Amino acid sequence: MKVDIWSDIACPWCFIGKRRFESGLRDFAHADDVEITWHSYQLDPSLPEHFDGTEIEYLSDRKGMPREQVKQMIGHVREQAAAEGLHYDFDKLVVANSMRGHHLLHLAARHGVADAVKEALLSAHFEHGVDIGDPAQLVEIGVQHGLDATEVRAALDDPAVRSDVEQDFAQARASGIQGVPFFVIDEKFGVSGAQPAQTFTGALEQAWQASHPLVMQEAEGAVCGPDGC
Repeated sequence: MKVDIWSDIACPWCFIGKRRFESGLRDFAHADDVEITWHSYQLDPSLPEHFDGTEIEYLSDRKGMPREQVKQMIGHVREQAAAEGLHYDFDKLVVANSMRGHHLLHLAARHGVADAVKEALLSAHFEHGVDIGDPAQLVEIGVQHGLDATEVRAALDDPAVRSDVEQDFAQARASGIQGVPFFVIDEKFGVSGAQPAQTFTGALEQAWQASHPLVMQEAEGAVCGPDGC
């Protein structure tokens, strides 16, 4: 069974959603039969390679949100992340365009390490203050997960890789996806947002039952029916 996940690296709820989905998947009886594909999405494609300011300043200045509201929102997100064992550090966070990070993810998918690299990128951005727009940092993350440094460096600005990334964007638009994280289970069931783990488990079970209907086998034996036993 396939699960397609649209997500941005620069999205705090995407990391929380990843954790909650993983928890829900662990409680799913057929977890070993689930194939996960990560898809790219950008919340702010217009963001320059680097924003000279904090996350609070970015959300306040570029999104027009009152600063006090931003602080409260960030505090709530930090609490939700902590409940999932994540340690967000918004004071150290480097606001940067995530496009090159998505290039790295597509290269990682070709080599079968997309989930590990996705985890590393999210953790680097939200927990460790790593600049996800810096090619040197991205090469280091790729190498840590078995990728060739030269291949990573080339992929970060490869037009062919960018075309693959933009195809994910286009597929999201065609599917009506307007926010992330967004999970599509077995190409039929959509789950929007960082839902509780139980919601993911239930959606997985529903999708599994829809694609694996109960097969009735006839066999002799004593039964009861409308006319008696």
